Amino acid sequence: MAAGMDFSPPFTVLEGSYNKDNLCVTEDESSRDSSKLKQMTNGKPPRHLSVMRHSISSTRLLAAADLCLDARIVGNKSSSDEKAEFLPIFRSGSCAERGPKQYMEDEHLCIDNLIEHLGSTSDIPSPGAFYGVFDGHGGTDAAAFIRNNILRFIVEDSHFPTCVEKAIKNAFLKADYAFADSSSLDISSGTTALTALVFGRSLIVANAGDCRAVLGRRGRAFEMSKDHKPNCMSERLRIEKLGGVVYDGYLNGQLSVARALGDWHMKGPKGSACPLSAEPELQEAYLTEDDEFLIMGCDGLWDVMSNQCAVTMARKELMLHNDPERCSRELVREALKRNTCDNLTVVVVCFSPDPPPRIEMPQSRVRRSISAEGLNLLKGVLDSNS
Repeated sequence: MAAGMDFSPPFTVLEGSYNKDNLCVTEDESSRDSSKLKQMTNGKPPRHLSVMRHSISSTRLLAAADLCLDARIVGNKSSSDEKAEFLPIFRSGSCAERGPKQYMEDEHLCIDNLIEHLGSTSDIPSPGAFYGVFDGHGGTDAAAFIRNNILRFIVEDSHFPTCVEKAIKNAFLKADYAFADSSSLDISSGTTALTALVFGRSLIVANAGDCRAVLGRRGRAFEMSKDHKPNCMSERLRIEKLGGVVYDGYLNGQLSVARALGDWHMKGPKGSACPLSAEPELQEAYLTEDDEFLIMGCDGLWDVMSNQCAVTMARKELMLHNDPERCSRELVREALKRNTCDNLTVVVVCFSPDPPPRIEMPQSRVRRSISAEGLNLLKGVLDSNS
């Protein structure tokens, strides 16, 4: 185990939990979990423990009953979380390649300074940043439209910035409806959508589809989004409840994702519930000094690379040259070497101007010795062989 390795990413699932095994915990339960963790400071942390975390964003207060934690994520608040002076500094790089496909249908977006992008008069917390990856299918119209409009729908929502989570959820649905009303575009095209909005130390990831965001925290990979595949149990149940079917891994035998924007040939009237949903799932992390970078990629990357493999490779690259653009390019190049079958888009967002620090293994405190009897035995064995 690496020295100082902290297994406590402060993640919160917002606007609904990932699966039925996730728990919504109360403040009393949180206190009990925290006390258990303090008792185990010198031992190995448990593999499964849900811990209640409160968002301390200055722009909003979330009710405790609405916070659900991913049961896979473990830990308590580290001392570094208390350092109010820490603020991330955003740097990003991206790379997009057509890959083996005939056409490039991906789009992406990188905004390292949100206030500068929106204008100094914008009523938003500082610092702020916004990133997105949009994996189109059936043409580029949907991916391009959502890329060009999703941020506008977020900041223009009446809940922004006092309730950012609600604004993001509304924006996905409004963007989907606005695309349906675009007479000049092919509304039968579709796209997945993955966005990351950062205000100060609060990172909110929203996802609809099978793009994925992975946080690199002191060399460890932590998933910040869930892939919406039709075969996923929670998605399959939702699809079948709404009258859809999953055939050979495809929604209604046509689409390989369970959530997407666009694809209006597969949806009913606007506002009606249908098996193909544009509603995103949200997850939040409160960034600390240990959170080094975020990798956002389309499924072309994750089809051939595990979360931990991508984080390990990205960290090694950043330690070498500290360039997120070059890092994203190397991840794309590696996915191509591994024979990905899809378009490739990767965005790497760093939270510090410095490269990730080297993680050193602690020196063992166990002193090993050999008894006089054992030493004599060893000498005898050596002498007999001489």
